[in-house]
Amino acid sequence: MFRSISPPVQDSTFSSPLFCSSSPSSSGGSGSDSDESPESSSRYKEHQDLNLIKVSRMPISGSQSYKSLAVLSGHVGSVSSLALCGEFILSASQGRDIIVWQQPDLRQFTKFGQGDGSVKALISAGNKVFTAHQDSRIRVWKVSRSSENVFRLVDTLPTRKDYLGKFMKQSNYVQTRRHHKCLWIEHADSISCLAVSNGLIYSGSWDKTLKVWRMSDFKCLESIKAHDDAINGLVASNGIVYSSSADGKIKAWGKNGKNSMHSLKGILEGHKDISLNSVVVTEDGRLVYGGGSDGFVVGWLANKDLNSWKAVIEVKAHESSVLCMCLMGEFLCSGSADRSICIWKREINGGLFRHMVIKGHEGPVKCLQASQVKVGGGLMLYSGSLDKTIRVWWIPN
Repeated sequence: MFRSISPPVQDSTFSSPLFCSSSPSSSGGSGSDSDESPESSSRYKEHQDLNLIKVSRMPISGSQSYKSLAVLSGHVGSVSSLALCGEFILSASQGRDIIVWQQPDLRQFTKFGQGDGSVKALISAGNKVFTAHQDSRIRVWKVSRSSENVFRLVDTLPTRKDYLGKFMKQSNYVQTRRHHKCLWIEHADSISCLAVSNGLIYSGSWDKTLKVWRMSDFKCLESIKAHDDAINGLVASNGIVYSSSADGKIKAWGKNGKNSMHSLKGILEGHKDISLNSVVVTEDGRLVYGGGSDGFVVGWLANKDLNSWKAVIEVKAHESSVLCMCLMGEFLCSGSADRSICIWKREINGGLFRHMVIKGHEGPVKCLQASQVKVGGGLMLYSGSLDKTIRVWWIPN
């Protein structure tokens, strides 16, 4: 059954990030790249008793009028994350490289970040790019046209100053596993996702924690024991940050005042015994969608105060795990381990109508980004896959 919102609870059900095949390693950031060998969820169940909008097999409307514009190759490993940065498309890889593609001709412009560990996530904010790595560190890159090195490394989080200010005091250490401790400002496993909002950087990790960093000086302000299993996705909107986890929950976190700490505002729960791999939220903050390892996309509608949520939609979106989603205007895009991308049109009440299905990747679709097309309308959709390629699509309105 769905529960719209509940107080913090302890859940003894554990599932691994992304594919429910094995739990992530807790060896201080040395976990294996389990998404190199994806498999469909073995815990899929049909849910018949839910009092909400249900869609099991929806007809595809209209014609298959999307257009494949380009296939971008160059990564030596699976593509793990995509970000839009001005005129550039940034793609990160399990092979430790970040490639910069220049629009509109989609040519390879440069590479950066080689040798800094497998890149799990990246995000662009202003003139900075933040990359999260399997070595449990976040790297900060400054984008500058005035220098020869356009993407220049300017800091690593936790910063040396932050570390030196805390390492002497025993109370700053936390137990991460048997016979091992680390500073509370450090992640103890791979960082899987990043979000930026209101001058803050949020990082989620397979170590089950959510950390909050200040943009101005990169100081770690908070470390939250957020979930009972690995955190797979983060998104921030209207002062609320949402974390999706392999424990099957999306949690909403917010601050009561400008200088207060983040606290739990609500728990959005989906199907039992599945991993929620991704989370997105609409611009107004009212609708939250989560993608699960059972192939379902579930949606929750918030009240006007954004402090209570109710489940309003579930749709069997894919045959295998939903690995990624993105929102652009009236469209929701979902990518899956079944190698397909579904384009959905959103309705006012949160409902989803399948607009088209895109196929072309030879491996699971791991990441998606979209932008509006100013001339001619429609969307530019960018998809990254475990087949080591990025594909660029035009989606008409």
